[in-house]
Amino acid sequence: MFAALFFFSFTYPVMAVSNQAIHWGLKKASNGQQAEAGPKLDKLLDEHGAFYKGSAKEKVLYLTFDNGYENGYTASILDTLKKEKVPAAFFVTGHYLESAPDLVKRMNKEGHIIGNHSWHHPDLTQVSDEKLKEELARVKKETAQLTKQKDMKYLRPPRGIFSERTLKMAKEEGYTHVMWSLAFVDWYTNNQKGWQYSYDNIMKQIHPGAILLLHTVSKDNAEALPKVIKDLKKQGYRFESLDDYRKKQKRISA
Repeated sequence: MFAALFFFSFTYPVMAVSNQAIHWGLKKASNGQQAEAGPKLDKLLDEHGAFYKGSAKEKVLYLTFDNGYENGYTASILDTLKKEKVPAAFFVTGHYLESAPDLVKRMNKEGHIIGNHSWHHPDLTQVSDEKLKEELARVKKETAQLTKQKDMKYLRPPRGIFSERTLKMAKEEGYTHVMWSLAFVDWYTNNQKGWQYSYDNIMKQIHPGAILLLHTVSKDNAEALPKVIKDLKKQGYRFESLDDYRKKQKRISA
């Protein structure tokens, strides 16, 4: 008699990826100590290659801007960056690409990174997989048509809202989520408070490895930026690009 052979196949349940919306928030930096999002968010971002600050051991800063629409101050900001030889990343929407193409071209020409802020600026946790891909693809395609930047690596989610699902999908589409460790209320164009307001908010939150989020619609930011950069350089800080950050991370993980 032949012994009967039985083969058992075990199917392990696939854990669903959460689409619970996370509204980015953190404990603000003070006295040169880094801002903190907490262990749970740190772990989630790290799992998906996302980041919001650099090393606490280096006095390096990463300057980023969100560009939803043009309000007449981006050219001045670009002038400052060019004069001070500071790299930046500009996260643009579809509206910005269509309404301010010459400024987008200038950003690229002067060596800045253009990042994805989605086409219509929706809450990405509330759109379908197909719609999310379309939102990102349209920005990438239009940027490539306007400039010499044919690839797009960085994503800043509209309104700072994301989920495990959107982190995963963005990474699959070739994007790195870039959040921030320094920001303040600067986007109300009818409630600008003068350059000192912007300057003070930046300087009291500054810390090694800071990723600054500023909005280019702010007159306060445009007027404060020259003094901010000069004074931070005097404090021993230097400005690097997001690409520099990624190179460092690759060296660390190698």
